[in-house]
Amino acid sequence: MNNPFVPIVEPLDPKQPLKKFFNLSKLEDARYARLPFSIRILLEAAIRNCDEFLVKKGDVENILNWKVMQHKNVEVPFKPARVILQDFTGVPAVVDFAAMRDAVKKLGGDPEKINPICPADLVIDHSIQVDFNRQPDSLQKNQELEFERNKERFEFLKWGSQAFKNLRIIPPGSGIIHQVNLEYLARVVMDQDGYYYPDSVVGTDSHTTMIDGLGVLGWGVGGIEAEAVMLGQPISMVLPEVVGYKLVGNPQSLVTSTDIVLTITKHLRQVGVVGKFVEFFGPGVAQLSIADRATIANMCPEYGATAAYFPVDDISIGYLIQTGRDKEKVMCTKRYLEAVGMLRDFMNSSQDPDFTQVVELDLHTVVPCCSGPKRPQDKVAVSDMQKDFETCLGAKQGFKGFQIVPDRHNSTVKFNFEGHDFELAHGSVVIAAITSCTNTSNPSVMLGAGLLAKKAVEAGLTVKPYIKTSLSPGSGVVTYYLRESGVMRYLSQLGFDVVGYGCMTCIGNSGPLPESVVEAITQGDLVAVGVLSGNRNFEGRVHPNTRANYLASPPLVIAYAIAGTVRIDFEKEPLGINASGKKIFLKDIWPTRNEIQAVERQFVIPGMFKEVYEKIETVNKAWNALDAPSDKLYTWNPKSTYIKSPPFFDGLTLALQTPKTIEGAYVLLSFGDSVTTDHISPAGNIARNSPAARYLTSRGLTPREFNSYGSRRGNDAVMARGTFANIRLVNKFVDKQGPQTIHFPSGETLDVFDAAERYKQAGYPLIVLAGKEYGAGSSRDWAAKGPFLLGVKAVLAESYERIHRSNLVGMGVIPLQYLPGEDAGTLGLTGRERYTIIIPENLKPQMNVQIKLDTGKIFNAIMRFDTDVELTYFHNGGILNYMVRKMAS
Repeated sequence: MNNPFVPIVEPLDPKQPLKKFFNLSKLEDARYARLPFSIRILLEAAIRNCDEFLVKKGDVENILNWKVMQHKNVEVPFKPARVILQDFTGVPAVVDFAAMRDAVKKLGGDPEKINPICPADLVIDHSIQVDFNRQPDSLQKNQELEFERNKERFEFLKWGSQAFKNLRIIPPGSGIIHQVNLEYLARVVMDQDGYYYPDSVVGTDSHTTMIDGLGVLGWGVGGIEAEAVMLGQPISMVLPEVVGYKLVGNPQSLVTSTDIVLTITKHLRQVGVVGKFVEFFGPGVAQLSIADRATIANMCPEYGATAAYFPVDDISIGYLIQTGRDKEKVMCTKRYLEAVGMLRDFMNSSQDPDFTQVVELDLHTVVPCCSGPKRPQDKVAVSDMQKDFETCLGAKQGFKGFQIVPDRHNSTVKFNFEGHDFELAHGSVVIAAITSCTNTSNPSVMLGAGLLAKKAVEAGLTVKPYIKTSLSPGSGVVTYYLRESGVMRYLSQLGFDVVGYGCMTCIGNSGPLPESVVEAITQGDLVAVGVLSGNRNFEGRVHPNTRANYLASPPLVIAYAIAGTVRIDFEKEPLGINASGKKIFLKDIWPTRNEIQAVERQFVIPGMFKEVYEKIETVNKAWNALDAPSDKLYTWNPKSTYIKSPPFFDGLTLALQTPKTIEGAYVLLSFGDSVTTDHISPAGNIARNSPAARYLTSRGLTPREFNSYGSRRGNDAVMARGTFANIRLVNKFVDKQGPQTIHFPSGETLDVFDAAERYKQAGYPLIVLAGKEYGAGSSRDWAAKGPFLLGVKAVLAESYERIHRSNLVGMGVIPLQYLPGEDAGTLGLTGRERYTIIIPENLKPQMNVQIKLDTGKIFNAIMRFDTDVELTYFHNGGILNYMVRKMAS
């Protein structure tokens, strides 16, 4: 081993001399004990992987000197222990790997060099939709339809699991990626190749941070960056600041972990933690279960941090045993963490490390709340929900406004559903979904929902039949303890049957609403509501017909479903009136924390986890029956509308091409703030009048066979047409919401794809103008690949979401940022100008570049290549081209 730190290697147990570890306490450096625990994991990885090439001794010194270097924009490498993918992002990753094998072969290299070096798990959880609900066989029907729609994708993934080493596939029907990671895949301490070291993970899903709640450092990266990690490349990152988040006090008896995370999300958005680590400490942490911590860590992307880390403590160790992990390995995990100073005691303040800054929350101040109607950081106390929604109705169109004229605030529309007459109004709930790993991983809120359902049914309450209710657990364990505790039948009676094991409503796979409901919403131009226990509620994400969407705890999802509206004050108004004429209030059926904990202690046991996860890779018979090819090179089917060889490597040579100045670019789209990856590359339904629909129709498909954009990410022809195809897109060039823009040479208003095609045929480069937080939301590589294929050469924005900026870099699209204090308004930009972006020969990280307009105006912007490695990727035309050249040479 060519590693300068070999002298600190020793056996963890003298009786097992071949099982070694890097004993960081032997560094005998006082700075180590002052490092945040999250930074200690970066340090250990740098020391263990130090080869004076990819990871240098100077990198180790920079991390050790974190207290000084955190403010100096220092770049450090990080090699995570694992990579995790879900199928929406995993399919394009495996497509890229297959195409890279072809490209390496064309350039004269060995295609089998394209093979994961870093272990990777791909969990299929994003494909199932809520097509059927409120039926005893909803689960079976939804799973059958999932396989019918996605058989080709699943066969391709099965081929990938056989063709590539170190790639394990968790079949559909197993659960949600982050819950499976928490309950089964996570090790906390790795035992690999004769060494013990901290488990760490990057994932192609922004909510990978959920695993931080167990003490495994993890965060989301772009699919493109994850592919490089799988091929053995370190992540190049700026050494982060670490915000210490001190928790004190005890939560009130009626408060759930969902209320806590929504409170923290709003608080940390106000503090400003973008690009930073958040590390939790203080005596309040000891009051939180691992499931509570995981809920808080899950929503890290919503408050903008890179990671939200809870160091390992005795509660973490207890969770490993509770979830059926091997006891001997768990004890070994504890011994290792004690030896390297990474086991935390939150009651012992002498262990508190140095932080960049410290903020505090008293858990006793948290009240029941929701978030919405369009963003997860817009917290609303439950006591204020009615008033807040009614204010939003009349407010100007925006994150907290729908601009409904005052005389229409109380509009109603009558409709008929299954032979009965009903009425919808603004605020009527039409979707109520217990969904998402954020909450379904947490037995306390799931059992709380079950106990509330039991009391509601016993009190004679019901849910209106037209409301689309659903329960999509994150693992089979949830169904197991809900059934064993006796609450599942009450959930079913209220319409919350299990509809599938996957993300479902949380990612927009909510399925269709009844036609009569859609007609009533459309006829009255109603602001209908979705209530879900998810982590994102961006406009247009959950369902096209729910303009308002609120995140809420599972018990509150049921409460609002029973009420049928968010325009209710639970303190003053009853949830409903039972058959005896008695008014039933929410407080009458809300379970106490003690009730929930008693049931949890009795029914959430290790045997359940062992039984479910022992057979997870073989239990799905439909998956087992799939027939996949065994060739090492994939045979592309030209008739396929799901899997297609991408054009990213067309014309690639071993020689580098010098980046050129972008001459006379037109602006394809002009945006305001908070344009999300859902706006850029939607995952949900393919509209029947869209360019993607026209393409699929031309290939002989009917609308029923379109499936979703997310399911078709293995086909660039669909995804390019689906770029900027969100029906709620707000483009400053056109008067109304929708996926259209102006083609300036002709003055015509066209679908975005059609306009881009015209520009491309005429040889014109394109750019996009945007405001703050461009690319917020999911870590969606197609939000960079799509614009690249449309001919977008650069984006000029006020600020970027971290993962999306990285994805743009990975595709060779230049992320430009206005200088501080400047934006399109201050510079007088209309977007109708033509832009020439001067690319100098000697590029440096974060340098200023000159932009010239055809009006004669000249201004500067920051070129957001933040590290030398990112510049290397840019010179190669993107990270994938870089990897192909490296493997082929």
